[in-house]
Order: sequence, then structure tokens, then C-alpha cells
Amino acid sequence: MISIFYKTNGQILVSQSETSFEQLQPKDIVWIDLFSPSGDEKRATENFLGMTLQTRAQAEEIESSSRFSETDEAIFANTNFIIPGPEEYDLETVSFIITEQGALTTIRECPLRSLTDLQRRIQAFPKSYSSGFVVFMSILEQRVDLDADIVELMSKEIAQYSRKVNLGEDINEEFLLDINQLQENTMLVRENIVDKQRTISGLVKSDIFPREFTERLDVTLKDISSLINHTNFSFERLEYLQDTVIGIINLDQNKIMKAFTLVSLLLMPPTLIASFFGMNINFGSWLSANPWAWAAITGLMIISFAAILLVFKHRKML
Repeated sequence: MISIFYKTNGQILVSQSETSFEQLQPKDIVWIDLFSPSGDEKRATENFLGMTLQTRAQAEEIESSSRFSETDEAIFANTNFIIPGPEEYDLETVSFIITEQGALTTIRECPLRSLTDLQRRIQAFPKSYSSGFVVFMSILEQRVDLDADIVELMSKEIAQYSRKVNLGEDINEEFLLDINQLQENTMLVRENIVDKQRTISGLVKSDIFPREFTERLDVTLKDISSLINHTNFSFERLEYLQDTVIGIINLDQNKIMKAFTLVSLLLMPPTLIASFFGMNINFGSWLSANPWAWAAITGLMIISFAAILLVFKHRKML
């Protein structure tokens, strides 16, 4: 699917057919959005721009030269967009190409709400988006704002887990796995924010990107730095929370083992006495001839049990 936003008579119109390139000039283009484009749409865009579009494999490479590069005619940037899920987060790579005339091209494989909302705003307020530079800057700023919302949401989730621990709610293996998943999401969000930082740092040094956006780029970089610090703090909180939960689980297990050990020790003397008098020797026949002997043996077992119990309590082992 292709969406071509172009200027005409002070308005910004949109076309969803690659045949529109025949009536347009590069200076008329504001934004070409390629969403899971077909082969014809990609070839038409390449012929119109006079350059080769990146493949998905090239866009997902992690090398700095692949994430951001610049020629005399255009800027090429690849950055990740985070997609929150019910439990796990996912990353989607979006490729950006912006020519020196200010025509922006985006290539993506999944729907992104931030780009859809921006397309609606462009049609509603065309004067605010005079070139692809403005659109590109708006996309980055909006994504940083959305990342900030995600970081804030994760902080609330961490606070909820911490409150459950403080209230002594059910702490089990599933609870620990939930914390681990939250750690994975936090690392993914941080990776996503750092990726934005690399892209914007490249734009600051760019010879093509207009200097009039330098102040906005600097403000966005400061916002990103604060978000990175926040994600680092959140990850530290999760590590502390994870250590606390593991400690609580270990304490519960120690209490169970302590109970089993004490029961075994308390029953050991009575068991020894019962085993001694239960041996199949002549002494056993003497017990049979004296009915009161069984009561004496039982009393001896109770006394030994009580003695061990008193010793444990005196040493504060119970």
C-alpha cells in the first residue's frame, strides 16, 4: 500500500496510486508512505526518487552505517518503533529516506498508530507540514512522547508489584516470572530509546537537515537522555524487587525445612526408645508379663520428647 502526500495550491492532497508520480515533481512531494509495498509500488517510487530503496534485511542491520547514513542527495535512517503487547513488547523497524528537496519516504511492514494519526493531522492542518523535514521531525517527537508514556506505564507496573510484595501477597514462581518479563520489556524499551538517540544525533550533524530544526533536535535529545536515566532506574528497581522476591521464597523454603528438621529431631528420642524396647529378646517377654511396663515406656517417650522440646525453646530454635 502506498500513500503519497503532495502539495498543490496551498493544500496537501493524498493519492494511493503509484501512477500519480507521472503528474508530480520531487519538489511537490511531502511524504511517501510505503506500507507493505508491492513490487510495482517500490519500483515506481525508486524511479521517481532516482535511488534504490532499502530491503527489510538492510533496514534491520545494527551497524551504525546501516542505521544512519547520508549522501549528497539524501539522508537514510533506520529506527525501531516499539509495539506494546499484553505481556511482551515487540520492535518494528521503519526505514526513512529524506531527499535534499524535503521529500520524505517511509517503508514499514506493520501498521503504526503514530504514523496513522500524523497522516490525519497533515490533512487537517496542511500549513503546519510544509515539507518532509517537518513530518520527519514530528514523527520522531511523537515517538519519543509515546516512549515516555510506555516508560511511565512500566513504572506504575513496577510500583504495583512492589506493593504486592510489601503487603505479603502470594509470592510464587509465576510472580517471579512476571518480574523477569517486565525486565525484558524494560531492556527492550531502553534499546528502542537509544536507537532514537542515535538517529537524532545523526540529524544534528547532518549537512542536509535544515539548521532551523537544531533547537527542536536538542530538546528531543534531552528528553531521550532523561528517559534513558528513567529506564535505568526502573531496571535497578526491578533487580532489587527480584532479589527481594527470591529472598522471600528462600525464607519460606527455609521455614519449611526447619519445621521438617525439628519434627525429625523431636521424634528421634521416642523412636529410639520404642525401637529399643521392641527388640525380639527375652526382655520383651518381661514387658509382656508386666502390663504397667507399657505405660512406663510411653511415659518415658513423652518425657524425652518434652525434654528435647524444652531444649529447643531455651535455645530459641522454635
